[in-house]
Amino acid sequence: MKAISKTTKTYKLFSALQEGQKLTASEAAKRFGIKNISAEASRIRAHGYAVYANTRKAGNGVNVTTYELGKPSRNIVALGYKAAAMGITL
Repeated sequence: MKAISKTTKTYKLFSALQEGQKLTASEAAKRFGIKNISAEASRIRAHGYAVYANTRKAGNGVNVTTYELGKPSRNIVALGYKAAAMGITL
């Protein structure tokens, strides 16, 4: 699997998440110029990292999604092993 190129917006987002930061789409747009944070999160997930999208309702009633890096659940790890045993690989 190729590493995330250090010159990309994906890497900038990944680095921030690795530092423990939680980012919204608006923060990612302002800081890194990312227009579609969910697509960037998917790219990071494709490299084997658990990126979680947590939605909450802000004080003004608007739903806000915050992205953060976490540890995969036991179910996800088990699914990975099961896929490998079935010959499903990258």
